[in-house]
Amino acid sequence: MHIVLITHPAFMASQSMPRFARMLQGAYEALGHDVELWSPAPRWQRRFAGTPLAKWAGYVDQYLLFPRWLRAQVRRQPPDTLFVLTDQALGPWVPALRQRPLVLHVHDLLALRSALGEEPRNPTRFTGRLYQRYIRWGFSQARHFICISQRTRDELLRLGRVDPLSCEVVHNGLNAAFAPMPEASALRQLYSAGLPDASRGIVLHISGGQWYKNVAGVIRIYAAYARERTDPLPLWLVGVKPGAAERAALAEVPTQGRVFFPGGLDHESLQAAYTMARALLFPSHAEGFGWPIVEAQACGCPVITTDDAPMNEIGGPATRYLPRLGADEDIGAWARGGARVLAEVLDAPPAEAVRRSATCVAWSRRFLPELAIRAYLDVYTQVLARHGIDQAAVAALRG
Repeated sequence: MHIVLITHPAFMASQSMPRFARMLQGAYEALGHDVELWSPAPRWQRRFAGTPLAKWAGYVDQYLLFPRWLRAQVRRQPPDTLFVLTDQALGPWVPALRQRPLVLHVHDLLALRSALGEEPRNPTRFTGRLYQRYIRWGFSQARHFICISQRTRDELLRLGRVDPLSCEVVHNGLNAAFAPMPEASALRQLYSAGLPDASRGIVLHISGGQWYKNVAGVIRIYAAYARERTDPLPLWLVGVKPGAAERAALAEVPTQGRVFFPGGLDHESLQAAYTMARALLFPSHAEGFGWPIVEAQACGCPVITTDDAPMNEIGGPATRYLPRLGADEDIGAWARGGARVLAEVLDAPPAEAVRRSATCVAWSRRFLPELAIRAYLDVYTQVLARHGIDQAAVAALRG
């Protein structure tokens, strides 16, 4: 079967969605499908690279030139071609595809929620609000959707102005292999990466430091925990660059507390950090999915996260949950409550800790990538069938 995956251009700062598209391409090709990957070429963006106009030139490539190219290419594809938009932010391209079999992957609607005023912590400028409405205008014309969580599906139906023929939930599969490492191997890996000693264990947080990750809240929970200990475990904030809010929270950490900012880690070092972590502290304000929750559990690391969807949808029975921090809530009281939960996890008897770790690993198997790939292909099959595609071709898609 011929599948065309359409994704963001390579010149975009964030490459998470192009990586997702390449993962799909590799998985589908391994199953014998004919796959193409399309994205806008940097015709104008290249001319202005490194200048303040590069962003706007990129918009010309994406929203003026690419749709014309896309329409021409679509006409050349055989009728049994399945088109897949790999992110709802590509919604403005839907009109060029809506007469053909089309599936749109929806990851999260945090930007749309912010643009609609639902996230007071993340106010959106006027141009950003217009941009999100433009994206919604596009994706609302699609009829078949795959959402990464029930929360995303609920928000798509509530905010997206969509009229779907199908709207399925398929949880993300892990995009890399994660498993517990032998402790000695994990410590060697961390040592070779030049990271601090983790032999006693660490409290871990993984994120890019975005507003919804609540890094300042992580630090304040740790500060409240450390105040009650003479020798607290260190806190590692992986991938975070501290801003003003984080620096203000760091002022509350007592002298016996230790907070490290290791920067980004390669895969082996990240897996080693998860292995040595006694807890992943992940009290997000919001998420689209929450990759670190599953990655940590796959390595046997217990998770403390927010009792709100999709975190409590993804976290499972071994996860400890904290109330969502309200915008006007007493952050000190919230942090002290989180510190008590953190202490309970860290102080668990060895036998209980072993059982929890095993439960985490077992739960993480729900997110094996092959399960997600099979579910995606099942949806694609149904969409082709709705378009009356030859049944032999549909059977071939099932693999």
